[in-house]
Amino acid sequence: MILRHRILGIDPGSRTTGFAVIDTDGHRSLRVVSGAIRVGDQPWPARLGLIFDRVAELVAEYRPHEMAVEQLIFARDPTAALKIGQARGAVLCAGLKGGVTVHEYSPKTVKLAVVGTGAAEKAQVQHMVRVLLALPDEPGEDEADALAIALCHAHSMGIPARKRAAASWRDWRP
Repeated sequence: MILRHRILGIDPGSRTTGFAVIDTDGHRSLRVVSGAIRVGDQPWPARLGLIFDRVAELVAEYRPHEMAVEQLIFARDPTAALKIGQARGAVLCAGLKGGVTVHEYSPKTVKLAVVGTGAAEKAQVQHMVRVLLALPDEPGEDEADALAIALCHAHSMGIPARKRAAASWRDWRP
């Protein structure tokens, strides 16, 4: 199966950043590679450097057409929110430096696109990613989230913004 569009999905985290590369035509998708970037207990600036370097390597090696990244919406701990925001910054800079167009999606939008409800649990996302991509095993949480982000972007490809934004069929205009 020849799929002509390559998407890099990223789920940024301060200790673990999920990544996924898929090929898609907007209807069918195949996983190329996926996994997690684990930065361990190194000093914070070194972690950001590792995240940046690994995402830059993924961009150089797999040459995605676009990158989809999860937005940070809410965090109870301000320090955690700041760190995730900085990790997102490293991811965004690595993609942009590699010449990739970056798109951002809220966690609710990703869950809605993949599971059908914006309130889906992690296990539901893992299961649906496995089903949609016909994976032999269920991916880990961070990997599944990155795959879901890439799939969310794949599902939104080719849909004009005004059609995508319609709240009901009554709002839709060709």
